[in-house]
Amino acid sequence: MAEILIAGVGTTTFGDHAGRTGRELFAEARSSALAESAVSSSDIDALYYGNYMGETAERQSHQAPLMASGIGTTGLEATRVENACASGGYAVADGVRAIESGAADVVLVGGLERMTNLETAETTAALARAADELHEGRPGLTFPGAYALLADAYMERFGGTREDLAHIAVKNHENAATNPNAQFHNEISVADVLETPQVADPLGLLDACPISDGAAAAVLISGEYAAEHNLSPAVAITGSGRGTDSLSLQEREDLTRTKAAESAAQAAYSGADVTADDVDVAEVHDCFTIAEVLALEALGFYQPGEAITAARDGETAHDGQLPTNLSGGLKAKGHPVGATGVGQLVELTKLLAGTHPNANAVPGAEVGVTHNAGGTVATAAVHVLEVAR
Repeated sequence: MAEILIAGVGTTTFGDHAGRTGRELFAEARSSALAESAVSSSDIDALYYGNYMGETAERQSHQAPLMASGIGTTGLEATRVENACASGGYAVADGVRAIESGAADVVLVGGLERMTNLETAETTAALARAADELHEGRPGLTFPGAYALLADAYMERFGGTREDLAHIAVKNHENAATNPNAQFHNEISVADVLETPQVADPLGLLDACPISDGAAAAVLISGEYAAEHNLSPAVAITGSGRGTDSLSLQEREDLTRTKAAESAAQAAYSGADVTADDVDVAEVHDCFTIAEVLALEALGFYQPGEAITAARDGETAHDGQLPTNLSGGLKAKGHPVGATGVGQLVELTKLLAGTHPNANAVPGAEVGVTHNAGGTVATAAVHVLEVAR
């Protein structure tokens, strides 16, 4: 894979940004990324921008030229990328592909979502449109119910308890407590998780990620551009993969595996010439606690049926063998859908560069992975990041 360097990253805080527009949020993230990159905006060849529900939340479609207009250059290729909750990860993948193919030397990738300005029922309905409308939407299945089905299938086959899942939420809240960009800074206990109302058995309120606003952006450059402009970014994207599964759960052979993520991981590892054993730190898509379990297994860190106890046993804690979601994850950092995949890239870049508030948990880390999933992992984007040589 061609050398692709992360020249700069930027993000807003994730949470409730009442009174701010999407264009304002993205401008903040974009400006921060460009300032950190030391790249002239006039050198940007393309913008790949992830957004899922702009038509519903802001009555604004055709957002790519809107978000490109503040960059300050004309003739820019601007593309909106929509793949449900994986929109941001796919925007990153498109940026990687553009540089890898030689079509671009400098790409701005980003994502945005505004969600808190809608009533909860409106947001839930909008998110549900990322599932199969015929087989899941019409009968009234929403994502809490869908992930509850995945949890039920997993526990029926492999075992595991609600308490095992609760440890994941506790871990991620602990990590978010020291991340200034996170939506939640309160630590919680296993008892807190188990005592909250159930949303869809076996998942409770604290097993689910929150409704969030936020934006994130990154400037990607080719190795040739970096050399020509005397730039030495600390982190590179060395592997990029995408995968797809059936949209409808009823069409899947096995609800205990997320095959889209497995395919994406294999492609990313192959491109980077690494294996799961080489990974030091991971940011995975934990929209619900069971999703972190499925992600860890799809990425090859655990065999099927083994990741359910990883958080309980401390293996994925900040001082464990595979620190996972040091940002707080979607669970506690927040999940502004279109921004999430790029937000993972921002967090992991800072962790590997040693500039993240939680970087002391992974001293000497050289290889990290981001995992961004759409819907019930009907789509997935996986990226390998490494300390630049």
